Amino acid sequence: MSASSTARRIAATALAAGAIVSAVALPAAAHDHDDRRAPKVEISRVQADSPGRDNRSRWSLNAEWVEITNNSRHAVNLDGWTLRDSDGNRYRFDDYRLAGRATVRIHTGEGRDTRTDLYQDRRNYMWDNNRDKATLKDDHGRTVDTESWGNRHHRR
Repeated sequence: MSASSTARRIAATALAAGAIVSAVALPAAAHDHDDRRAPKVEISRVQADSPGRDNRSRWSLNAEWVEITNNSRHAVNLDGWTLRDSDGNRYRFDDYRLAGRATVRIHTGEGRDTRTDLYQDRRNYMWDNNRDKATLKDDHGRTVDTESWGNRHHRR
């Protein structure tokens, strides 16, 4: 066997090995890219059915809430974002920044807004106990996240 044919075999083997490594690494790189596209802001919890009787008291209305969580390290300006139910009822965020790795609870009833709790100032329930869908949209009207619950047979 000549030196040139040995060199060609080594080169071919090296190229084949490189192709195999590239084929294995490419899906892993694509998967890493998908992880970075995970939602930064999401609906993390919903308490649609306030405990006890639905008597429209301030306590009962405020025990109905939706939590929004920012999973990124950086604050997100929610000014102009909306939270809607299936019937089209809407809450609009006004001049609110959600800190990184933080959660805010949006209560249905009346109260004083804080860093961790916002109030819709409604006198009626927003979320159906048995079946509804919460939709969070950004200030451009793009859906950021949704959360659905319940069955089709019962409504408040």
